[in-house]
Amino acid sequence: MPRSLAGRLALTLTLTALAVLVGVGGALFVVVRGLHRDATFGRLHAVGATIVGQLGARADRADVATALETLRDQLDALDIVLLFEAGEARPPLSLAGSARPVDGLPAIPTGGRGTVADATIRFDDGTSRATSVVALTQPGAVLPRAIVLAAPDRAGAEALGDLLRTLPFVGLVVLLVGGPLAWVLARSTTGPLRRLAIATAAVPSEGAGPEPPPLPVEGPSEVREVTRRFNAMRGELARTRRAETELLANLRHDLRTPLTVIGGFAEALVDGTATGDAAPGAARAIADEAARLERLVGELGALDGLRDESAALRPEQLEGGAVIAEAAARFAPRATAAGVELEADAPSVTLPFAADRLAVDRILSNLVENALAAVGPGSGGSAAPRVHLAARAGRTPDGRAAVVLSVSDDGPGFPPGALEQAFDRSYRGDPSRSGPGSGLGLAIVRELARRHGGDAAAENLAPHGARVSAVLPVVPATLAG
Repeated sequence: MPRSLAGRLALTLTLTALAVLVGVGGALFVVVRGLHRDATFGRLHAVGATIVGQLGARADRADVATALETLRDQLDALDIVLLFEAGEARPPLSLAGSARPVDGLPAIPTGGRGTVADATIRFDDGTSRATSVVALTQPGAVLPRAIVLAAPDRAGAEALGDLLRTLPFVGLVVLLVGGPLAWVLARSTTGPLRRLAIATAAVPSEGAGPEPPPLPVEGPSEVREVTRRFNAMRGELARTRRAETELLANLRHDLRTPLTVIGGFAEALVDGTATGDAAPGAARAIADEAARLERLVGELGALDGLRDESAALRPEQLEGGAVIAEAAARFAPRATAAGVELEADAPSVTLPFAADRLAVDRILSNLVENALAAVGPGSGGSAAPRVHLAARAGRTPDGRAAVVLSVSDDGPGFPPGALEQAFDRSYRGDPSRSGPGSGLGLAIVRELARRHGGDAAAENLAPHGARVSAVLPVVPATLAG
């Protein structure tokens, strides 16, 4: 078996062509052999009709022998045996040719003078002969008589000779027509597959550069589908690599800042620069930056946990109004200390849904922390800045009943064109990345919502502010399936 696909296609087409030739040749052999046999019987019928016409009303052996004289040369040339048969009880008498039948002759036809009965029987010279029995008497004769004409049955050999002369031309036509078709078929399949193999081998070395151009979608439908899927996979891999590169760069920045602060204040404490009233401030700065690092490590751990498909959700029955009230109570002291007014609207109706409680708590915690980081004293004018939690009924993107948990603030909102990027890992609204966040909070929110079968969305509010919502199905995907 050839190792290459092109070789296997060529072998398959060759074997198929041979099988077709053998099948067609076999069928033609049967048909042509029948035609040659019919032609042999036709010659025997013509000779029989001539003899019957020369005999007239006579039907004796002597009369047949006399009529035979004018046809003897023709019979010898055709190797025809002529027998005279008078009644079934007597053996037939040989008038021309020396061969005698081994098998029984067909019965004398009863249809009248000149009627014929045909058969192929064996003779004692080892040949199989086409045999025609021609009646010489009318129906009801006391002693029916007939002549028997037998010629060698060469129909098989003649048919085989015809095929051997014809099949080479047929094979040549098949080669001339099938060869280019096989080449086109092989090229249409192996060409895209070869390009796909080369592109696949190059994937590990493509790095995080620009997304490579997609492969042309060509060939049979199965190859087209594989090519489309490969293009999608390579594009997604390139985007993931760029995101990972950006994430690592952002993490280096996020880690460098607190480490610089911690190192600087720790050095100040060691060398005595920060003494007296400055020492508690230095210690507080170290503690704050250490807590920032701890939050960053925790969020990275949460993202890594979301990759683990075996970490299944543990849904339990929850209520929308209750979970936002609990989140508001949990963050109330922090909001008060920051001078932010934190409130949760009680929905007018109960909103029961099933979800993983820890996942819902993390979703709301990330949304509230982002909102608190977005507002500051005086953000909303003379009044205290506000962060607002709400729950309402809604629909998932695929139309299933859902509960929408949203957190809005009256901060500056998302920069223009940043709503779609808000859920990217490591995205932060402040280009300087000077704020306390890690840029992973909203990415975790969307991942957790999608694990439930829902999604997350962000929007800007007029005249200023933003709202981020998590859409959680009433029945999570793990239970709906």
